[in-house]
Amino acid sequence: MRQGFNPHKDVPQDPTEFKHQVVIPVYIPNQEGYFKDSFKNFQLCVQSLLLTSHSQTFITIVNNGSCDEVKEYLNDLFETQKINELIHSENIGKLNAILKGLAGNNIELVTISDADVLFLENWQQETAAVFNQFPKAGVVGIVPQFRTFGHCCGNMIFDNLFTKKLKFKPVQNVEALKKFYYSIGWGDDYNPDYLKQILTIENGNASAVVGSGHFVATYRKELFTEIPTYLGFKLGGTSERYLDEATLPYGLWRLTTNDNYAYHLGNVYEEWMTETIKAFKNNVNEIPTLKKLKNFKQESRFSYYIKNKLFIKFFNKRKYRRLFYKFIGLPKAMIQKY
Repeated sequence: MRQGFNPHKDVPQDPTEFKHQVVIPVYIPNQEGYFKDSFKNFQLCVQSLLLTSHSQTFITIVNNGSCDEVKEYLNDLFETQKINELIHSENIGKLNAILKGLAGNNIELVTISDADVLFLENWQQETAAVFNQFPKAGVVGIVPQFRTFGHCCGNMIFDNLFTKKLKFKPVQNVEALKKFYYSIGWGDDYNPDYLKQILTIENGNASAVVGSGHFVATYRKELFTEIPTYLGFKLGGTSERYLDEATLPYGLWRLTTNDNYAYHLGNVYEEWMTETIKAFKNNVNEIPTLKKLKNFKQESRFSYYIKNKLFIKFFNKRKYRRLFYKFIGLPKAMIQKY
């Protein structure tokens, strides 16, 4: 039976005090073989996040079926109030774990990160700067990568093709770019021109790299107003398209900071990772102000088709891509192989 009236019934939620949410799904089933150093690298990930995040950051970690040692570590983080939200689950898949972290919060920016990311100082401030400088930015990455303009950027290139805002410019942090590809197991036999020139977009005195990877990126919360309840892959498959294509129906863009503000650690520990954190200045992290997104609405089906289906079909053909390179100003010697 029930007696009385619940005092919380029909009471509106108070506005959130948080400006930025970080969601990290973690799956470390053991500490052997492939996962031998994963727990140590995950601890570095958390440590770097705590040191570089401002005071209005809401940290959500979703334990996606990790071993007992990881679970105990996470419980301690939550009990000591170092993180704000902890969700334990069996292994339901990376994207389903992310969906659990996205639900139930209304925070204007949300960073979705793998569990092997080392955050660097000023990453939040530089992320917010890109959002503010480019009003149509829907996703902002913090690790420049090769040719990200070729993935889910058809709408952005279409919008700016004749504006003179798209330009190839020298890579700002060559060593960090090399370090990323080393971290994912690549050799150094890739096209060396990728280390020299990168496609950017300008807006006055501001610029950003065109496109974004997805192992760590920040999204406007509006993109997750409606979220699915289940995606049918543990990892990869069509599940990654959910995040990669989130901007396209709304005509928003994928961008990345010009400089590098995080490292991908992979599953092998190296001493430089600890040394990087030791070198942090540990300043008070400024809380940036985010400009509100105007006119958030879906594009028409016709506009969506033209930009993301028809235009990209031609853009992906080698002969048209080379014309684009020439038109935008890629050095002539690079055009054939870029």
